[in-house]
Amino acid sequence: MPKIFEYFGFIFYFYSNEHEPIHVHVLHGGKECIFDLVMMDGMLIEIRAREKKGAESLSEKDKHTAEEFIRKYHKNIIQKWVKFFVLKQSIRSTRINKKI
Repeated sequence: MPKIFEYFGFIFYFYSNEHEPIHVHVLHGGKECIFDLVMMDGMLIEIRAREKKGAESLSEKDKHTAEEFIRKYHKNIIQKWVKFFVLKQSIRSTRINKKI
């Protein structure tokens, strides 16, 4: 379960056996949500939040914060996805200490 980002208590991560579409799991305060990155012609066109089975979902405020973060860092998320799942290379977690 590679962690890719930490942001003010939010943990963004992948599972080791992921599948497309590109998506990221977000954990905050023991609650979790999954965000799909919908791409078209190499451009991010939408971020879709969905529930994780068996987990209590993020609050609407936390979903909004996570989506803002994903929108700002989507290129980094995609790069880490490709590096880990396509190129089979290890990735490092990045701690972001600056508010978006």
